[in-house]
Amino acid sequence: MNTGTNRRKFLGGTILALSTGPLIISRGARATPSNERITLGIIGYGIRSRNLLGQFLQAEDVQVVAVSEIDSVRLESALNRINGHYGVDSATGHADFRDLIARKDIDAIMIGTPDHWHAIPAIMACEAGKHVYCEKPLSLTIAEGRAIANAASVSGVSFQTGSQQRTEYGRRFTRAAEAVRNGRIGKLQRVTVGVGDPAIPCDLPAEKIPDGIDWTMWNGPSPDRGFSSVLCPVGLHAHYPQWRKYREYANGGLADMGAHHFDIAQWAMDMDHSGPVHVLPPRDGSRRGLQFTYADGIVMEHGGMIDDRFEGTDGWIEVSRAHLRASDPAILDEVTSSGELELPRAESHISNWLDSIRHGTPTIADAETGHRTATICQLANIGYQIGRPLQWDPVSERFRGTDSSLGNTHLARDSNTAWQDR
Repeated sequence: MNTGTNRRKFLGGTILALSTGPLIISRGARATPSNERITLGIIGYGIRSRNLLGQFLQAEDVQVVAVSEIDSVRLESALNRINGHYGVDSATGHADFRDLIARKDIDAIMIGTPDHWHAIPAIMACEAGKHVYCEKPLSLTIAEGRAIANAASVSGVSFQTGSQQRTEYGRRFTRAAEAVRNGRIGKLQRVTVGVGDPAIPCDLPAEKIPDGIDWTMWNGPSPDRGFSSVLCPVGLHAHYPQWRKYREYANGGLADMGAHHFDIAQWAMDMDHSGPVHVLPPRDGSRRGLQFTYADGIVMEHGGMIDDRFEGTDGWIEVSRAHLRASDPAILDEVTSSGELELPRAESHISNWLDSIRHGTPTIADAETGHRTATICQLANIGYQIGRPLQWDPVSERFRGTDSSLGNTHLARDSNTAWQDR
């Protein structure tokens, strides 16, 4: 790998250059010839990557050829699973994801790292012309999300954010969003989204770094701190680690499931390329109850007992992964009128991405969409952290008016560069 200046130029220059503002290019993705297998590399091998790997191994037109992972046990486990499936030792491992992205024989990248490690490999993969599937939430900060979305637009690759509620779960979320978009509950007035709390600063005690873990690389662009097995479990594990809870690595439970449920709210409001204009945190300092207001007057609140609840002038809809119900069952009838909108229906989130790679068609949760959803979660975290009303401009993606300078200090982060010279 190149070292020193080139890496710092990438980290300090590329994200800054690509995050200067929206760059939405309306065009199809660059397609891969239909008679060729899609070669895939995986970055990060936690629980979610293990689940997705099973789908990729079953796809006849995909060959998984490489894995990058900072834990040697997880890396070996991934390679054994892949090579055992194909019956030949064809997949190789990389301790450094940059070596994987640099390979000319890889068409597509799946990123299953913790949230603080999404932006850099996603942007690098786009710049290298690799198609990208990146787990949600798309980014840790608003500036990173904008940089990813712009990189994907410039490159023309097929980019899918892992917001699989748009394609799966019996299409309950698709039907709910369709009903709202088609005015089945009248004029939408209020949305509530029942997800977890915002992030908190990490205060975990430092532990001895175990053998076989590259902690500097795991910590990566986040502030330098001692190893913690709470953040990075040793070897294979059967639980989702708690890095999601801490501000240095994620945006809390609010963003973990909010990246799914706020995503559906944005979809139902036809806001995939926009967002709210006001952020109002609760006056009592609580960690639930923050409200967003959109330019058309719709209010969306962080709180409630259900994943997504939509309230209109003529009825309501509630939707979760387990159920879909409405004030009147007829509201949820399948679209039959030619005058109504019918949202896309894909076989699965993975198949939707692979179809996009093959045919150059749009994905259902592209980088711009993923960024706008992640922005909702990030705005909520900023609002809770500052504790003051804020005005947001979804076009310039900056705060305006009173306390704007304070809000805008939270759009990006100072990155730790120790990992770059490894």
